[in-house]
Order: sequence, then C-alpha cells, then structure tokens
Amino acid sequence: MADSLPRPLAAVRNAKLLDGRVVDVSFTSGTVSAITAAGAAGLPEPTLDLDGWLLLPAPAEPHAHLDKARSFDAVGPKLGDLGSAIDAWRAHATAMSVESIVERARAQALAMLAAGTTAIRSHVDVLEDGGAGTEDVTRAARALVQVRAELAGLMDIELVALAGPHCPDHHVEAVLDVGVDLVGGAPHLAPDPAADLARLLALAERRGIGADLHADENLYGPVTLDAYARAVRDWPADRPRTAGHCVRLGTLEAARRDAIIADVKAADIGIVTLPITNLYLQGWEHPVSTPRGLAPLRELLDAGVRLGAGADNVRDPFNPVGRGDALETASLLVTAGHLSPEDAYGLVSTGARSVMGLPPAGTVVGSQADFLAIRAVNLVDAIATAPADRIVVHRGRVVAITEARRELAALTVAPLPVPAS
Repeated sequence: MADSLPRPLAAVRNAKLLDGRVVDVSFTSGTVSAITAAGAAGLPEPTLDLDGWLLLPAPAEPHAHLDKARSFDAVGPKLGDLGSAIDAWRAHATAMSVESIVERARAQALAMLAAGTTAIRSHVDVLEDGGAGTEDVTRAARALVQVRAELAGLMDIELVALAGPHCPDHHVEAVLDVGVDLVGGAPHLAPDPAADLARLLALAERRGIGADLHADENLYGPVTLDAYARAVRDWPADRPRTAGHCVRLGTLEAARRDAIIADVKAADIGIVTLPITNLYLQGWEHPVSTPRGLAPLRELLDAGVRLGAGADNVRDPFNPVGRGDALETASLLVTAGHLSPEDAYGLVSTGARSVMGLPPAGTVVGSQADFLAIRAVNLVDAIATAPADRIVVHRGRVVAITEARRELAALTVAPLPVPAS
C-alpha cells in the first residue's frame, strides 16, 4: 500500500459485502463491470487484495460549509443557538482572506476524503460587501472554486450560493458567475419568508439552475417547505431541488406534517437531515424535556422521499465539534434518529448521492466505482467503532489510505482458582 496516490485499479479481491459474501469486484473506466465469488481466476490488473475488509458504497456529504470549517478557534464564539452562531460568524467573516478560506476548506475536504467521502456539496456564503465591491462578496466562492479545481479527480465537489435575506440579487449573481452551481438561502430567517423564497427561486429560474435551500431550521418558527414544494413542482426533472435541515417538519402535528411530506414527494425535492449540527443548535431554550432537532426521518423514508444525511458544520460557530466522518453521522442517525444501521448508512451514501444528483455508486454492476473499504467485521462494527484503517476508491482509483498502528501493554493472566473438591 506504499505506492503513490492516486493509484489506478482494475479490481479488488476478497472484499466482504454487507450481506457477508466475500467477492472480487472488477472495474472498467471507473464503473463496476463484474462481481464474482472470491478467488475467481483471470482478474484484470492492477488488483488490490482487501483481505476480507468490508467494502461499502462510498459516503457522500450533501450539505457542508467548507468556507466555515475549522474556524471555531479563530472565531471564539460563545456556545449557543442558531442566532448567536450567525452573529459570531458575520463578525468574523469581514476579515477573512481568500487564502485563509482555501487553507481551511482544503484541509477539511481532504480529511473527509480520507474518511471515505468522495463527493461533497458545500454551501458558500455570499459575503457582505464591506465597501469593497463585488470582488469582496465573492471571496468565499472564489476560495471554494479553487479548492474544487485542486481536488478534481480525487473527489466531486458541488457548490451552492448561500444568500442571506438582505443579500441583493446582483451579489448572488456575482457569486454564481464565479462558478457556483446552485442557488441557496434560508428563507425562514427572512422578515418575509414567502417573499425571500420567491425571489431565490426566481433567480434560479432566470439562470436555469437548481436550488438547495436551508428550510425551516427551527423548532417553532415559520414553515416554508410546503410553499417551496408547490413552487418547484413543475420544474424540469433535471433541475435539482433540495431542502436541508427541515427541523420544523419534525415538530408539526401529524396531519400537517404528512400533507407537507406528500407535497415534497410530488415535487421530488430531496431532503437532507443534519443530525450533529441540529442536535447542537436546537433546543437551547428548553432546559427540561429538550426537543430533538431532526426532520421526521421514518415518515420521510416511508413516503418514498429522496432523503440524505450529512454533517453540515464542522468545528465552526454552528458546531464546535465533529470529525467530518460519515460514520459519525450514521451513528447519530441510529442513536437520535432511531434508524436501523442499514438505513442510517444508506442515508450517508446512496441517499446522499441521490439528493446530490450523482449516479449510484457501490457493488452493483454499472454503478460508479466509488468505495470505502474498512477494517470491520460488518456494518454495525463499522458504525460503532469507526475503524481508522480505510482505503478510499473514487472512479476506480485509490485516492486515500489510512493505516493505524495499535500497541497494547502485555497482560499477565493469572490462572483461575481450582474449586475445592
């Protein structure tokens, strides 16, 4: 495993699948071309022997904030809810350089790649002008476009322009012109949520691109997801439409919740739940019976809504912790979201890729050859222990290897006492 990366592969042998089978998997042009019982002769070269490691579809991160990542120490915010995090970030953002954003974003993206994530959709702030003009408001976007170019071939990165409610349209347009892919925003935070929703969607339509909106990231505030669904129901099928957070949907009474879920399904909006950040941000005002900050996962899955999960913020004012590891997100989906391990991992892999509009990946012939190979007995072991030993494959090439060394003190085991006769 010491060769330089990225390293092309034509096959992996002795890979354990989720169902316990041990197989050989062949690739052609970055796509899975064959899956055969382990030990089959004539595998194409070069081949990597996984020696029974668990082979999983590679995770994807459908909702990151790479421009904010790893800024917690520099910002020094007080711990608190969404409003206080926004205030702390806005104060800090005025002094950020393109170079500082690139450094943090690159480090975070590479850490996520090493953990197994081969695709990221990151929101990027349309920064406040600060008197410096258009170039100033595009600093964060220019930084992430640079990181995307640097990491091309190692991972796929999509970018969303995160426009605040007071951000003028020409600033959003300037950020899109830098090379950002989608329109984003947080209409529920606007003084007039319906008006902000309408103007963001109109902007997306003018540009002929999709939207990925922060939707109803609160426990008791306004609801915009239903209006969003109705507004995009007739959009072309190939135009992305995504809603992140959707915390409010989890606190509505059942009839209204189910009606909105039906609207979301009809509009084919992809929903992204973000457990670590919303469990941190929501509920500070409730010292007793603190509510969960989660979308209604089981109801969304049962309704057939496209559903993915991500980490959102990592070590910034919106979440001071987090590893950027999809297995951490999956663990929280089991613990706080009451999902099975299989459903939980599905949300951070297959579901996340669906929400992002990416082709399927994994151990199915015809799927993209994006994998996480991990030294684990099974999926429960992988989620529970998050082993460090990992090999990451993107489009049929090894792009990251992590090998851990563990040394324990020798034990002196005393013989068991012999029972008296």
